[in-house]
Amino acid sequence: MIGGASNQDPNIPRAIPPQGRSLKKLCGKLVAARALKPDLPLRLMFQDEARFGRMNVPTVCWAPHGIRPEVPVQLVREYGYVFGAVSPQDGKFVSLVFPRCDNETMSLHLDEISKRFPSEHVLIFMDKAAWHTTKKLVIPPNLTIDHLPPYSPQCNPQELVWGLLRREPFGNVCFNSMDDLEDALVKALHDLENSTETLQSLTSFPWIITSLQMAS
Repeated sequence: MIGGASNQDPNIPRAIPPQGRSLKKLCGKLVAARALKPDLPLRLMFQDEARFGRMNVPTVCWAPHGIRPEVPVQLVREYGYVFGAVSPQDGKFVSLVFPRCDNETMSLHLDEISKRFPSEHVLIFMDKAAWHTTKKLVIPPNLTIDHLPPYSPQCNPQELVWGLLRREPFGNVCFNSMDDLEDALVKALHDLENSTETLQSLTSFPWIITSLQMAS
């Protein structure tokens, strides 16, 4: 909102369109990716990981007027990691839950993406975390990896998916065990994977859709 306060959740990066040069770069990368495998349809995806654990932070919630809500909080340092990749053009989402982030779990996630879209060439953008750039990473033949500019989470639509997941069903919720947390994660991720229209609406940044149209 220009000239005033914004009501956007501060935990969600703003979907700020990049300047013309960045838009041109994305179009160029899409054109180059199409040329690599001209016989396959091209799918653009954005990938990231998020940590979910039993140590929670209170979040904003509704309450009757004049009543200050009370929410449970606990400090238990046990965590799991969700690997996710979203396709803005149609809202397709691929996720897996792991106990850690490393080249092995990253390779497993890439393999799952490859199996979901076996007849497509998938161009995946991600940040430059160590397990994204290691030479030990196993990249399936129908996947191409590229990287986002440094310090630019606002360019990654997958960040908005994490924000949605943290608000519902994990906002102001405490779990008695990691098994309970993982069960809730699996159910929530399954629901998200079946909510393609919601994810498409959430992640189809104008500059991404424009780039896809220009590169087609």
